[in-house]
Amino acid sequence: MAESTISVDGKEFKTPVLSGSTGPDVIDIRKLYGQTGVFTYDPGFTSTASCESGLTYIDGDAGVLLHRGYPIDQLAEKSSFMEVAYLLLNGELPSSDEYQKFTKTITRHTMVHEQLATFFRGFRRDAHPMAIMCGVVGALSAFYPDSTNINDPVERTISMHRLIAKMPTLAAMAYKYSIGQPFLFPDNSLSYTGNFLRMTFGVPAEDYVVDPVIESAMDKIFILHADHEQNASTSTVRLAGSSGANPFACVAAGIATLWGPAHGGANEAALNMLREIGTPDRIPEFIARAKNKDDPFRLMGFGHRVYKNFDPRAKVLSVAATEVLDKLGISDPVLDTARELEQFALKDDYFIERKLYPNVDFYSGVILSAIGFPTSMFTALFALARTVGWVAQWNEMIADPEQKIGRPRQLYTGPTQRDYVALENR
Repeated sequence: MAESTISVDGKEFKTPVLSGSTGPDVIDIRKLYGQTGVFTYDPGFTSTASCESGLTYIDGDAGVLLHRGYPIDQLAEKSSFMEVAYLLLNGELPSSDEYQKFTKTITRHTMVHEQLATFFRGFRRDAHPMAIMCGVVGALSAFYPDSTNINDPVERTISMHRLIAKMPTLAAMAYKYSIGQPFLFPDNSLSYTGNFLRMTFGVPAEDYVVDPVIESAMDKIFILHADHEQNASTSTVRLAGSSGANPFACVAAGIATLWGPAHGGANEAALNMLREIGTPDRIPEFIARAKNKDDPFRLMGFGHRVYKNFDPRAKVLSVAATEVLDKLGISDPVLDTARELEQFALKDDYFIERKLYPNVDFYSGVILSAIGFPTSMFTALFALARTVGWVAQWNEMIADPEQKIGRPRQLYTGPTQRDYVALENR
């Protein structure tokens, strides 16, 4: 086994260097404090592997995203969200029989406890969908206490299936509640994504026909957001789960983290930026503003904390955006602006030098808006898709014999020890 040498106060200490199946090696510092009496300092954990995982691999420099080894563009073009969900949960693509059994299981779990409708009515009508999702998903443990024993593999599986199945129902209910329309029960004859579209946009007074182009685009969006390694919300789910919390509470914690504009709200910000630009002829004006350090304007939907190349998910959605708008007959200046801005950025030295390529948020907001979703629902849809990754990561962590309760350390900079002074003497 390879080793690394760390020198502290003139003394050298050996620590193992671990290798994964692909990607950079990592220095094992689990015994560092015991050996040296010092910690490492890594705000944001950008140079720290918090766990061992076999689910998702990202090579940001090469623009690669793999789920269990399969490239994301292949999965988005050839697979389905339910198949990707099975892959993330079980490690391999399903056989035909396994796929049928899995989709049937998920379908049979899509209904929610009827008392949840009463729970929804406790929210204000103008409540943000993510506020509702935080509360309702966390409350699922009160309605389904029979699947909260994290030490029972069978109960863990049931809880994961329930979360994946019920999330579209809850997201659709959050939308319906905000516009004052009645909730729709799931339709077991439809696909996972088709069912969600019907529950969101259908009404009891008439039949809802699922458009295959819209369904395909929505399914691609779900696939592209299913998992993304150890991001902020996934790390939160793992950290919450490390304490032994039930999976419903852990996913609610993930939803709360995803709600932050620096994480899940990026596609809404990108769409608002495109709307602010308005038309392609105004792009040079806004490009100049983006380059001006004294101007607060920033181009949203470009660059990524991990990807230093073209986001592979953006390539898929670029094609899907055209298909959706063509199908709906929408001539949208926002999409025209997005296309022109993309081409401008790919040729401009300022963007090339900084590796500011369009990311997945650049097109997802355009597609969701064209389908009919208000911007307030964008992050809720992200949470719906990411639930698959969250529960797969959570289950992997629970089954890991090396897992311990998360306990980051700190670099303390406050006052040193001092004595208390009575109030009358201060």
